[in-house]
Amino acid sequence: MSDKRQRARVQGSWAKPLPKHSAPAGAVPNNQQSKSVNPAPASWGSGTQKTPNTFEFHQPTKPIRVVPPEKVIEQAGDHEISHGPSGVSKLRLLPGFLPQEEADWMFSSLLAELPWSQKTNYRQGEAYDEPRLTCWYGELPYTYARSTMDANMQWHPLLLTLREAVERVSGRSYNSLLCNLYRDGHDSIGWHSDDEASLGDKPTIASLSLGDTRVFNLRKQPPPEENGDYTYVERIRVPLSHGTLLLMAGATQDDWQHTVAKEYHDRGPRINLTFRTMYAEPEGYRPGTKLGFLPSSRKVPSGT
Repeated sequence: MSDKRQRARVQGSWAKPLPKHSAPAGAVPNNQQSKSVNPAPASWGSGTQKTPNTFEFHQPTKPIRVVPPEKVIEQAGDHEISHGPSGVSKLRLLPGFLPQEEADWMFSSLLAELPWSQKTNYRQGEAYDEPRLTCWYGELPYTYARSTMDANMQWHPLLLTLREAVERVSGRSYNSLLCNLYRDGHDSIGWHSDDEASLGDKPTIASLSLGDTRVFNLRKQPPPEENGDYTYVERIRVPLSHGTLLLMAGATQDDWQHTVAKEYHDRGPRINLTFRTMYAEPEGYRPGTKLGFLPSSRKVPSGT
């Protein structure tokens, strides 16, 4: 056995290496082919593409804008909501202005006894019915949304009592009143400002709420460079409960819009009384025109 192993070792030492086959020009040697069994797929572009070893951060050309969080005002007192070229915009919130029992019977009386009707407005030449009921009191007519409510000096006695109470608290006198009845959560009023020329410059409007709670929303007017885009403006929510008085003063009607939006919850009726001071239309203004705008300016609804 040992002789056979010895002969095998001797024969192996004499064995000649296998002949090498000549490869065609440009061929990849076998030992290199084994390292690239799965080559990278061809790119859509032409030529060799290199992936950078490091990531380069480029500062955005436009600043990232954030929508301001909505504010909620529920605490009683005076609130300065903005300061601008037009002046200071102010709100005064007085929850419980009317005691509960007093507010209850006043609400029932006004709901049953005021001459509520549905006003027809006009938008771009087309008529539409307001999604709420209204009535007007004042020695002058009131025009908004291209339709006019006639002068009405027959004040309900309860409204005169409420006007006196509101005047004592606000330190203002009012000669007119727009009454709004929201029959349920589907009644509403769109975004607008109470800035008709007949209301004068920087009007103070007193808004008294009776009945079910509805949310009073405000949004800041965008600067001219925003071209009417309200995406990034400030917004405020004010829940108006039974017997609450809200005063809007200063530049609020210049710099802010407000609305009472539709709600898809079960909402009972709500009466809103907006006391205001009306003047004769300034010379050159068509009734219902905004202060400082051409007579052809289109108006939006008014009220709270």
